[in-house]
Amino acid sequence: MSGEETTSVSTHILDTSTGSPAGSVAVELSARGTGDHYRVVGHSKTDTDGRCKDLPALPEGTTHARLTFAVEPYLARSRAAGAAFFPEVTVAFSVTPGEHYHLPLLLNPFGYSVYRGS
Repeated sequence: MSGEETTSVSTHILDTSTGSPAGSVAVELSARGTGDHYRVVGHSKTDTDGRCKDLPALPEGTTHARLTFAVEPYLARSRAAGAAFFPEVTVAFSVTPGEHYHLPLLLNPFGYSVYRGS
């Protein structure tokens, strides 16, 4: 064991077209180290407040992480107008050991935005 600190990830989704949290959205967390391919390290689903609070810590040696949000089922449930333009949203980001990363997703039927929160 090298003594590296735990690197954690959390997220939430706000549907900006309604101003409400997006609940029951499946989220996948993947990680990779230098020169590696991404490997899935955990799955979660947003709660009624649009938050994933139970994503696992990233493995030691992780240099990049990726969140994939399966938004199509949510958008199909919450709208009468056809299929989702973006069926999924994938966000890749660099990580530093020992830091916490909170990545909020602002979602609407024809666009999205993401940022590093606190």
